[in-house]
Order: sequence, then C-alpha cells, then structure tokens
Amino acid sequence: MAATAVRLLRTAGAPSAHADGDAPLPRPPLRAVHEDERAPVSPAEFRRVLGNFASGVTVVTAPAAEGEAGPAGFACQSFASLSLDPPLVSFMVARTSTTWPRIARAGVFCVNILAAGQRALCDAFAARGGDKFDGVAHAPSPATGSPLLDGVPAWIDCAIHAVHTGGDHLIVVGRVRALDAKDGGDAEGGGRAPLLFHRGVLGTFSV
Repeated sequence: MAATAVRLLRTAGAPSAHADGDAPLPRPPLRAVHEDERAPVSPAEFRRVLGNFASGVTVVTAPAAEGEAGPAGFACQSFASLSLDPPLVSFMVARTSTTWPRIARAGVFCVNILAAGQRALCDAFAARGGDKFDGVAHAPSPATGSPLLDGVPAWIDCAIHAVHTGGDHLIVVGRVRALDAKDGGDAEGGGRAPLLFHRGVLGTFSV
C-alpha cells in the first residue's frame, strides 16, 4: 500500500522523491477555474465561513520508513470517521505537505485524538521543520508501530487504504487495525474533554 500511495503522490503532483530519492518532483499548477473564469469565492471568504464549523484536533503520526531518520507527524483538524463495515477513517492533507510523503512511504499511520489540555502537542506538531518528537513521550502503537502519544484520550491505528485527490488537498483513507479510548482522563490530557478548533482558535466547550 505504501508503494501505491507514493505512486499516487507522483501522479497527483504532491511532493515526493524521484526513484533515486535525490530530488522532489515538480508540482503541477492547481486551478479551480479556467483562465477566463472568475473564482466563485475568495479564499479569505471561504476560510471565514467554513471556520464556523468546529472540528476536533488530532496528531497523525507514522513510523520511520526505510531510509528515514525518524518518525513523522503533523497536526490535523480534518479527521473523520468514514465507514463502519469495513472500519475506515479519513483525513485530508495539503498536497504541499512535506510530512505526508513520509507517511505515504510508511504505508501506515496512527491518529492521536487530543484532549483539551494538550494544546502544546498541537502546537509542536503544527510547526514546520525541526524534530517534532523532541521531548514528546510516545510508544509504538500495537498494530502498525506508529507513534502513540502519551496521555491522548483516544487513538486509531491504521493502514493506508486509499488516497484520492481533492483540489489542493489529498483525501487519505485508512483501514482501522486497532483503536482504543480511555474510560477516564488524566491531568495531562485535561480529562476526556476534546481540544477543538473554531474560527481560527483552539479551545474547548462547556455544557
């Protein structure tokens, strides 16, 4: 599956490596409209309106693929359950992501669902460059060996099932191999209250 994901990266124009692994492939231009068309909505207006939809916050991780120096991971707000039978989940990632090709080469990933008290984890994995796992306690997930972050209230361990193009993003579908959630919570994770992203701000909610 990892090889299939990398092939799709190449045909879709996402950043990947040549067969010799020396240089990234060029990205084709992405256009939502033809040259003589006006864009239906501006990116700023799109973000303003869609930002009213609150989403959970996760960290998607993968073990080091062959030839990689270490594991990969990034903060992701576009995670969702997809299918019960078979058990599938999905997340979206920008085609310009430099982390996604590493996850694709691994062929597996773990979705770490963050709790309200874990904003620092989100910030660490949202940053560009550097070692995102520096100082972050984690252990191998049971099915794929992807980094399972300490203190998360729930996690989903997956193999890459399919990858689809979606404009300037890729839609990654994972087949669930293992998953679990804590019955309670700890101080580090802020209990089981979720970390949410709404209108550009990270926070939580009260009922």
